[in-house]
Amino acid sequence: MRLIDTYTLTLQEFNEVDIPAYAILSHTWGDGEVSFQDFEKPSSKTLTGYTKITECCEVARSDGWEHVWVDTCCIDKTSSAELSEAINSMYRWYQEAQVCYVYMVDVKTGSADEFETSRWFERGWTLQELLASNIVIFYDSNWEEVGTKLSLESLVSSATRIASKHLKNPAEASVAAKMSWAAYRETTRTEDIAYCLMGLFDVNMLLLYGEGKKAFQRLQEIILQKPAMSPSLLGSILISTQTGVVSLRDPQTPTRNDEQGT
Repeated sequence: MRLIDTYTLTLQEFNEVDIPAYAILSHTWGDGEVSFQDFEKPSSKTLTGYTKITECCEVARSDGWEHVWVDTCCIDKTSSAELSEAINSMYRWYQEAQVCYVYMVDVKTGSADEFETSRWFERGWTLQELLASNIVIFYDSNWEEVGTKLSLESLVSSATRIASKHLKNPAEASVAAKMSWAAYRETTRTEDIAYCLMGLFDVNMLLLYGEGKKAFQRLQEIILQKPAMSPSLLGSILISTQTGVVSLRDPQTPTRNDEQGT
């Protein structure tokens, strides 16, 4: 596992048995993110994403954490083997982090409406980051604390359609309920709507970018191989042919139109 030293702002590699306590960042990607190859180059400081990393390190350092994991620069995405290992390990990495800092770049004032409509609640990967992490602290675009998963529980539940009890213990939720949590989330790549759910269902998959919607079919097959599983437990599966985005819904979970009475 590769971590950033919050004092020296350098990358350090650790074996599984030697991983120190660390904080972890959850965010939405934008322009100018800092890759593994970019990170220690002087030119990286000119990238928009570099400020996000340094601010995260500053917050972690002030909280007493010497190391931080950030997905943009702690994974060498040019290595398919490393990327596959990282994606299959990511849920566990968020579980084992001391704290998860959520950076919401589109939250300016910290108002309830602005918080609930943040793009962070719409992305596929951030679902597992919210649920796997025990302690989650939300920050606005200026790195001012908005609140925690616990203190903002009702707002988070409303924004995600996840019951409060499952925010605390997602493992107790049914397969259909877990599928419904991803119903309104999207990923840039079609395959990632399956890959981002692996940890939530406690399964592992070989990453095959280019397989498109077949990735989600494989995910279902792997879930069905688990003990005491049946096809009926998967809930409804809705596939948008226009956008290529796989959408999932529990039959008992209302859609946005249902909620709006249209």
